[in-house]
Formats: sequence, C-alpha cells, structure tokens
Amino acid sequence: MRKLHLFVLPALLLALALGLAACGGGGESDEDKVVNAIETAATSTDPAVCNETETLKFMEQTTSGTGKAAEKECEEEAKNGESNPDSVDVSKVAVNGGNATADAAFEGGTFDGQTLELALVEEDGEWKLDELSGFAKFDSESLIQSFAEQLEEEPEIEPQVASCIVEGMEELPKGELEGLVIENNTEPIVEIAEGCE
Repeated sequence: MRKLHLFVLPALLLALALGLAACGGGGESDEDKVVNAIETAATSTDPAVCNETETLKFMEQTTSGTGKAAEKECEEEAKNGESNPDSVDVSKVAVNGGNATADAAFEGGTFDGQTLELALVEEDGEWKLDELSGFAKFDSESLIQSFAEQLEEEPEIEPQVASCIVEGMEELPKGELEGLVIENNTEPIVEIAEGCE
C-alpha cells in the first residue's frame, strides 16, 4: 500500500505541473496570438480586421493599391468574403522578439491547396501579417483555376478572352506564377491579355 502511495504522489505532482504549464500563468502565448491573427485575417468578413491583423505593407503587397487605396480594397475584399478560405491550418510558428514567421495551408478560397510562408510583426502587443514571403507548397493548377474563376466573374471580360488568358497562364513558368502572388507582379497577365484581344 505504501509503494502505491509513493507512486501516485509523483504522478499527482506531474499532473499539477503540467496543469500549471498549460495555464501558462495566464494569457495567450505569442504563438497562439500569431495563429489567431492569421486565421482571423484569412476568414473574417469584418472590414475592421484589415487594420487589426495586417500592416499597410501587407495590404499593399496583397492588393492593387497603395496607402488608403490598399486599405479600402482590403476592407472591400473582407466584407465581400468570397475569396476567403473554408479553413486555414497554421504551422511552423516561430517567434523571435517582435517578429514571427509561420506557414498557412489553405482549404477553399483564392489560395485553395497552397501553403503560404508569412512574416508577422508585433505592434502595440498585437501580431499583424507584414509580408507574404513565399510558398511552402505551391499548386500551380489550383492557382490557375482560382484565377480562371475570378476572370469568369468579370463582366467586362469576354469569355473567349478569359479562356485565352487562362491558356496563357498555363504556359507560364512556376516562378512567374508565384511572382503574381508574392510580388503582386501582374505584368505577365497584362502581356497575355494584350495578345488575346
């Protein structure tokens, strides 16, 4: 009976220690805040989420505008919500002082099937997306399909022109396709579109 009691005591102490560690002494960890910022930025339909979870630098990288125009475009896209993913799986979170990096895998939406590499910064205790730095996993077919669906929804683009643009995109090298997203470089699409008219 005494041996059993001695065995139970360390187990109880271990459980207590693990419980205290899980509590973390209160509040979310930076890793949790980073995950929350990415999930909120990707899935929320509240326009206020743009300023709450993204820096102006990130908004300018992921929209066609600069300054207030980028902010406004971000807010419109958030409100619309059509390009939002069904879910985001955040992994490889690494926090280093006021900077962090993470990978975000998307299901549904514009980036369906892609895993993006993201950089974040801490501003006034809040983590914000600061840069789309690359692809951890790149699916060119899925990205082209997403562009094709967006082109179909544009009323001023004739269906045969949209089809021609998609065919041209299928011929682009992987690096140029990635550049469409990472560098917001639409030059290859403009050149393809000019050849389709």
